[in-house]
Amino acid sequence: VQLVESGGGLVQPGGSLRLSCAASGFTFSYYGVRWYRQAPGKEREWVAGISSHGGMINYADSVKGRFTISKDNAMKTVYLQMSSLKPEDTAVYYCYAQGASTYWGQGTQVTVSS
Repeated sequence: VQLVESGGGLVQPGGSLRLSCAASGFTFSYYGVRWYRQAPGKEREWVAGISSHGGMINYADSVKGRFTISKDNAMKTVYLQMSSLKPEDTAVYYCYAQGASTYWGQGTQVTVSS
């Protein structure tokens, strides 16, 4: 069983990144997925969530209107499209799958800096 995040990196303020979370080893289509992030010295915080078939989507107020979560069950992948990035978006981003069991990915670093 694996969740593997990718797509992080260094981006200037106002820029965009798309994170991916690829799943394997479990029936991904039965699982809702959330993105969390953790900045240095801070607690992990929830960013966005999507239900198993994408019918329900929610965002933290801090990213609403800037981030878009989507889920491709055929590709077993969840995406987080991040736009209008701010320095305060700098963090390690994790995906989390919840269903019959729960799984965490290892995280991908996003740094927003000029």
